[in-house]
Amino acid sequence: MSAPVAVVTGASRGIGAHLASALENEGYAVERGSRSTAEVTDRAAVEAWVADVVARHGHVDLLVNNAGVIDAEVPLGESDPDEWWSTVETNVRGPYLVTRTVLPHLTPETGRIVNLTSGAAYRNADSATAYNLSKAALSRITAQLGLGPQRTALVFDLAPGVVRTDMTLSMQMHRGRTEWTSPDEVSALVLVMARGDLDAWSGRLVRAGVDTVESLVARAEAGLGERDRTLGLIAWGQDDPLG
Repeated sequence: MSAPVAVVTGASRGIGAHLASALENEGYAVERGSRSTAEVTDRAAVEAWVADVVARHGHVDLLVNNAGVIDAEVPLGESDPDEWWSTVETNVRGPYLVTRTVLPHLTPETGRIVNLTSGAAYRNADSATAYNLSKAALSRITAQLGLGPQRTALVFDLAPGVVRTDMTLSMQMHRGRTEWTSPDEVSALVLVMARGDLDAWSGRLVRAGVDTVESLVARAEAGLGERDRTLGLIAWGQDDPLG
């Protein structure tokens, strides 16, 4: 009962499984979510799962929204509408439902949420458009909860880079890739986020394999602008009325 409690979705394999194990090694009581535990798009299943977690532990200290899928790597005009929408539901409705359900039980002041996103949210590419769109939407959820004077919680976007998983190995864009982000680099950032060392980055994006704890701390100490590492409007200049 004294161990900090972490809830990790999509923890049966890939990055989620690695993060769950890393947290357990750090002394967390980890609740591993999967489709067999609770389908993240099913409100009743999510609420029942979280209620069970809270009944046994009393609270949640860390939520890692990792569960996600990717649609076919084809242009939007060639996409399958059912697959496209199912991808959006898993990647947006899923973390929305889990976050909404966990928030009342998140440890006050110190509870944290990490959303696994992607650099694809920030790039314009007519391929796997549901995945790209859904990760951009997730980044908006992160900023809406984690930034501003009415901040709801400490929430972080974490782009894991390209980790060697079943999903990335199946993707056309990564065929022939020889350089991969180490899963240890991803878990290292999650662990320092959980400890509170990167709270200045709440509402913003950090990227494993590029950012280090030292570089992020130094950048925060130098000062973070309102839009730094967020998904927002890029004005055309000082004369842009929307700038």
